[in-house]
Amino acid sequence: MKQLYGKYKQHYTHNFHLAYPVVISQLGHTLVGLSDSIIIGHTGKVPLAAVSLGVSLFSIFMVTGIGMSYGLTPLIAQENGRGNRGYCGHLLAHSFIINMITGIVLTGGILLVGHNLERMKQPADVAAQAKIFLQYLAASYIPLMVFLTFKQFAEGLGFTRQAMNISILGNILNILLGIVLVYGLLGMPRMGIAGVGIATFTDRLLMGITMAWYVLTSPRFKEYLATFHFREITGATLKKISGLGLPVALQYIFEVSAFSGAVIMAGWIGSAQQAAHQIAISLASMTYMMASGISAAAGIRSGNNLGAGNYRELRLSAIASYHMVLVLMGIAALVFVLGSRVLPGLYINDPAVIHIASGLLLIAAFFQLFDGTQVVGLGVLRGLGDVKVPTMITMLAYWVLGLPVGYLLGFTFGFGVYGIWWGLSLGLLIASVLLFFRFQSITRGLEQTAGKV
Repeated sequence: MKQLYGKYKQHYTHNFHLAYPVVISQLGHTLVGLSDSIIIGHTGKVPLAAVSLGVSLFSIFMVTGIGMSYGLTPLIAQENGRGNRGYCGHLLAHSFIINMITGIVLTGGILLVGHNLERMKQPADVAAQAKIFLQYLAASYIPLMVFLTFKQFAEGLGFTRQAMNISILGNILNILLGIVLVYGLLGMPRMGIAGVGIATFTDRLLMGITMAWYVLTSPRFKEYLATFHFREITGATLKKISGLGLPVALQYIFEVSAFSGAVIMAGWIGSAQQAAHQIAISLASMTYMMASGISAAAGIRSGNNLGAGNYRELRLSAIASYHMVLVLMGIAALVFVLGSRVLPGLYINDPAVIHIASGLLLIAAFFQLFDGTQVVGLGVLRGLGDVKVPTMITMLAYWVLGLPVGYLLGFTFGFGVYGIWWGLSLGLLIASVLLFFRFQSITRGLEQTAGKV
């Protein structure tokens, strides 16, 4: 064990310092939904189920935006590794255009979904409140894309702490404002679910403005931004960035939409099951986003090492990221097991909902290691520019296997919401194994090629 640690020590240290701000920043996206659920949960199971539905559906759009914005990060990391600093601003300008178009289109998509909730066979009272919530989430989408654009640029260059600080302050604001508006404190009217929507919009608007201001005014980015303008926009560069971003977006969509499909299926069973699903998925999403922070750091390191031609270091750094995520998700699994009866009580006082959620948390504990290793595998491969095959793997794992098996277990074999979750666990297992094999194949090939030169 000591010899193993010595082999990877420098990579553990480097990856940790790069990853922990990204972990906290990524966690911020999930904490918005988590805090919304906790704040609204104590007003009743219908509002909690409505937030569950709204957050789950919005998550599909949110991860699409995250994926599209991520098309910039590996390119920035690779160009920085090659020493082409001036080209980075050119890439940022193109990414900004792509992300704004994405933001406008998907804002319309969120509003369209909100107006058609009844067609998803959701309980009428839940659908009515979820529609209100989704309208505010739609308004927050373009500010979110602004934040992500400049966040991915900074992180691609290895500057990860500022996005972390902005996320922390934003979440504090979201929680405080949400409590005031939902419960009508400090002379404000009692606004219920609209209160958490307004708080989320305000949070994301300020985060987008602050992140853009930081990147555009900080002296550390001056030499990178020399080519940041919109006078030389080329189709080739737009295609290059979107060619990476779109497959990454699809990877996120296949996984997150499977869990969003699960919340719709849970709604077919009842509002108690849907509320319990939201409790468990919000906690599991929190650990997933922490793991995705390690994944993002792994992608940055992989891109840097690929650009510099350091293939041995690339492989060692990636394996160190696998080790780190296994430790993180192992701890998360233990917390879920020990807190399976306690954690749901933070959201709601309904005994039936707490009982169902506690069972789902035990299933979540089971799939933590698979969830962590699959997201790190995706991160490493994105840093290498390998996005098409991983996209096919995620589609196979979640939509061809995970969700259909979940439906069979949940409805055909009568296991209810637990069966749905076991199906999703299968998808995570398949994805983690296939992505690891893909990582092994590519990195060993790079080492062999380098050895022949």
